[in-house]
Amino acid sequence: MLKLLALTALPILFIYAQPSTRTQEIEQERDKKTALLKPETVTKEEGYLRNFKDKGYLARLTTPRNGLRAKTGNLVTGSGFAIGPEYFRPDLLKGELTGRVSAQFSTRLYQKFDAEAIFPRLFSNRLNLDILATHRNYGAIDYYGNGPDSEETGRSNYRLEDTILDTILTYKPTRHIRVGPSLAYLWINVGPGTRTNRISTEKQFSVPGIDHQTNYRRAGVFAQYDYRDNPLGPKNGGNYVINYSWYDDQKLNIHNFRRMDIDLQQYIGFFNRTRVIALRAKGVFTESDRNETVPFYLQPFLGGSDDLRGFRNFRFSDRNMVIYNAEYRWEVFAGLDGALFVDAGKVSPRRGLAVGFKDLEASVGFGLRFNVRNATFMRLDTAFSHEGFRIWFKFNDVFNQTKFGTSTGQLVY
Repeated sequence: MLKLLALTALPILFIYAQPSTRTQEIEQERDKKTALLKPETVTKEEGYLRNFKDKGYLARLTTPRNGLRAKTGNLVTGSGFAIGPEYFRPDLLKGELTGRVSAQFSTRLYQKFDAEAIFPRLFSNRLNLDILATHRNYGAIDYYGNGPDSEETGRSNYRLEDTILDTILTYKPTRHIRVGPSLAYLWINVGPGTRTNRISTEKQFSVPGIDHQTNYRRAGVFAQYDYRDNPLGPKNGGNYVINYSWYDDQKLNIHNFRRMDIDLQQYIGFFNRTRVIALRAKGVFTESDRNETVPFYLQPFLGGSDDLRGFRNFRFSDRNMVIYNAEYRWEVFAGLDGALFVDAGKVSPRRGLAVGFKDLEASVGFGLRFNVRNATFMRLDTAFSHEGFRIWFKFNDVFNQTKFGTSTGQLVY
């Protein structure tokens, strides 16, 4: 009898020993996994970057303290490292006015001074009024001659000093769309370059605007459709911009022209957006009436850290320009991305010759992107072309855009 009871009780005890519910089952599995967990191990390099990010060293440099901060970069490409003080206040008039004043100086003694007033909340936060005044003094900008057949050995340099007053009105009818007009006045002076190790441009070339400069009144209209997931460090989405400007010669009446800027960007993220394919197609096209010319210093340029990276700054120049860029980016670890890229572009005296994929100059390379809060704050690119290789160390994203209504090729405002 006892043996029979024991045999009967065994299955009952086995059943009661099992988890009574699915919840208990899950909890037991979780406890087992927790017991096997080990502390995350990171490489020494990743540890340095995490420490840099977590302790906020970059934020201490760039975030306003009592309105004062340091401003780096944003000068013309080739100016060297630039830094200077900036006074920034986004809270004036109870947040209805943002004010900014800055002065920057580069290692090559370039200077830039600007002041800006922004009214960001007009017309129920749909209208933005931006008033920007800029003075620049760039002592030695490279110039290789006009056209796609210019020679690398023809390198010269000229001085550009100008003052620009811009007024830009931006209307945002929907979340992704921005449109508006702009109006500006440009005072321009061009002179001999300051680098003694290369010839001054006026001694080497006879091009429009080399002997006599003029001032301009510039009017423009622009439109943008931007659905990037994060404009400061996009992983997915697109950004499409078109800007059309009229340049009216105020002194000589021989350099009137029109200019159209088109910038198309597309980002394709995959593998949980730890991999990104970034594509860009950009074009600048000018036109003028008969007997009118476009000054050489206002023609679009190609070459440098932001477009055709395997060539020197301003390597190619003409009335029209196109550039195509493709990058494959992947997350190495938190705060650092790797990149492989291909650049291809050309300049042309006629718009029809510029469009298309024939006779393109090309470069390839690799790079690193350093990120804080998913925004690229520093990049290192190494690029190769048939004219050698170039290494670029920059404090901006490669597809960085100029402010609406202020675009003049690579002469960044």
